[in-house]
Amino acid sequence: MTTYILRRLFSSIPVLFGILFATFALGRMIPSDPCRAILGEKATDEICDRFIREHGLDRPVHIQFGYYLNEIAHGDFGQSFRYGEPVADMIVERLPTTVELSLCALIVAILVGIPLGVISSVRHNSWVDVATMFWANLGVSIPVFLLGLLFQYIFALLLKDTAFQLPPSGRLTSGVLPTPFFEAWGWEAREGFWGAAQEFFSRMNVLNSLLTLNGKVLGDALKHLLLPALALGTIPMALIARMTRSSMLEVLGQDYIRTARAKGLRKNAVVLKHAFRNALLPLATIIGLSLGSLLGGAVLTETIFGLNGVGRILYDAITARDYGIVQAFTVVVAIFFVALNLIVDISYAYLDPRIRLD
Repeated sequence: MTTYILRRLFSSIPVLFGILFATFALGRMIPSDPCRAILGEKATDEICDRFIREHGLDRPVHIQFGYYLNEIAHGDFGQSFRYGEPVADMIVERLPTTVELSLCALIVAILVGIPLGVISSVRHNSWVDVATMFWANLGVSIPVFLLGLLFQYIFALLLKDTAFQLPPSGRLTSGVLPTPFFEAWGWEAREGFWGAAQEFFSRMNVLNSLLTLNGKVLGDALKHLLLPALALGTIPMALIARMTRSSMLEVLGQDYIRTARAKGLRKNAVVLKHAFRNALLPLATIIGLSLGSLLGGAVLTETIFGLNGVGRILYDAITARDYGIVQAFTVVVAIFFVALNLIVDISYAYLDPRIRLD
């Protein structure tokens, strides 16, 4: 197992290198003027020449890439052209929101999608099966931005002043101030990598409130996360439901399932203990890929619900040709994808003992 993990980690290095180079090169191949995209059309030629020299954009692309690799090797993602801040600080500030939203959306998708898929497979070709798959197909078809606006209209306007009212935007109610967990625990604020880790996890409001046992912040954070998590998790929920149904139908037709039924085992034991356990293998793949897609596809959701995450700043960086931000967040999402794929591959050996990772 250890050999397999190390081999996968080393094989991931060329993948990350290729993604980094492709992002770096394509960003500079697009016909554009980053100076005027950031400073405006009124920027003079002299100002733009100085801007290009200061940021090293006058060098050949391969030379720029070499300097950039050297900076990353030292943990420096460079400076943002537009904001003038270190990109690493912006990652620590923005990424926790996107990670928290993506994880909550995936949890919603799993908690709803798997039971729907199991029920649909057990009641195959019944009205329950038809209704479940209808809603699953509808969930795949509705755009996220339309679903987000619909949720805001229903839960923030139509259900206003009721017990079902939910906030339409933001992460916390004004005046609700969470205490960072390291301060609550009496830890000192660190610098460098550990300081960035402290800041990163303390900005995840749900996790931070659990670590500090702050029920008020936890409830408020979950209320603000519910609508965007539902909107973002609808598509993976539908995919998980359809995959669960398909996998369960295949397993329920196997000989050992018929044998278990012939022995007189209860229906719930046959479905949950024998069938569902052996249907988990393809679900592990779709769940892992769904989380990676959620991390990279939360742009519209964060914009609609006013969340200060990666999506909005990444969109602004692309339009402004702010190469540092685009490259840094692309690498971070790529690392998440590689790590998730590795976790999924390792989970195969535990979900199915017949599989051995050599």
